[in-house]
Amino acid sequence: MNERARLALKIGEAKSNADARVFVPDREHQVLQNVLGANPGPLQGDHLRAIYREILSACRGLQRPLRIAYLGPRATFTHQAALDKFGEANEFVPVPSIPDIFLETQRGGADYGVVPVENSTEGPVHETLDMFVDTEVKVCAAVTLPIVHYLLGHESKDQVRTVYSNPQAAAQCRRWLAQHLPGREIVHAVSTARAAEMAAGDPHGAAIATRLAAEVYGLRVLEGGIQDMASNYTRFFVIAPSMTSQPSGQDRTAILFSIKDRVGALHDVVEVFAARRINLRSIQSRPSRRRAWDYVFFVEMEGHPAEPRVAEALALVEQQCVFLKVLGAYPVD
Repeated sequence: MNERARLALKIGEAKSNADARVFVPDREHQVLQNVLGANPGPLQGDHLRAIYREILSACRGLQRPLRIAYLGPRATFTHQAALDKFGEANEFVPVPSIPDIFLETQRGGADYGVVPVENSTEGPVHETLDMFVDTEVKVCAAVTLPIVHYLLGHESKDQVRTVYSNPQAAAQCRRWLAQHLPGREIVHAVSTARAAEMAAGDPHGAAIATRLAAEVYGLRVLEGGIQDMASNYTRFFVIAPSMTSQPSGQDRTAILFSIKDRVGALHDVVEVFAARRINLRSIQSRPSRRRAWDYVFFVEMEGHPAEPRVAEALALVEQQCVFLKVLGAYPVD
C-alpha cells in the first residue's frame, strides 16, 4: 500500500502540473473491475470494494483532499452515499438543501456534490431534476444505496406522539406507520438527519432516519427495517463543475431536452436512439417552469457521448429539439 501511495504522489504531482482532476471516476472504475476480476475468493466483491474504496480515498487524499458537499446534517443517506463513493479521506461539507449542493459545487465551494436523483419505490427526486435545468453542473459518477429506515426515539414506540421525517422517507414507511403508529402527527424535515436532531429534543418524538443517526444524535433504535418495501434503493449522482469522465466501456449518459410542440415529436426523438440500438434506461418529464404546459425530458441512456454512435444520435436529436443539454456520463458496474 505504501508503494502504491508513493506512486500516487508522483501521479498527483503530474496532475498538478497539468491541472488535471484528482478524482477520475472511469479510471477508478477500471481499477475496481480489475480487482474483482482477479479475486479468487474467499473475500466477496463487496468486501474488496470496501477495502479498495479506502485505499483509493487515502491515495487521493495524499494528492489533495477533496471537498464534498452533501445534504446535511451528518448521518443522512446522502452523507452515507458520499462516504460510499469517496471514502473517509475527504472533507465532507454538509449543506441545508439540494439546491445549495448544486450552487456550492457550481461556484467552486466544493469539488463535488452528492445529490439523490431517484428512489426505487417513490420515483425521481424532482428538486434534483429541476436544478439540472437551472445550473451548469455535470454528472460524473453514480452511487446506488440500499435504504433501510429505522424508528429512533427515547424510550418505546408506545410513548411516541410525533414522528419527524423527511417526506420521501415518510412515504416509504407509509404502511408501517399506519399499522404501528396510527394517528401520530407527522412533521416533515429537510433530511432524515435533521428529523433525528428534532426528535432528540422532543421527549415524546421519534424520527425515521439511518442507524448512524442514532449514534450521532443520542437516540435509541426502537424498530429497524420499517420501510414498506424490502428492496428499497436510492440512486445518487455525483456532480462536478464540468464533465470529467472518459469512456470506460460500461457507461451511461444523462441528458435533458425540450421538444417542439408537434404531433409525434417525442416518438421521433426516441426513434433516433432506437435506430442506433441505444438503450434508454429511463425517461422522466418535468414542467419547464418557463411557460405553462411546457415540459423538459430527462433521459438516461447506455453509452458515452464520446462514442461515435452516441455522438451521432445526440447531434440528430438536437436538431429536433428546442434545446438539448448533455448532463454528463458515468461508469456503471
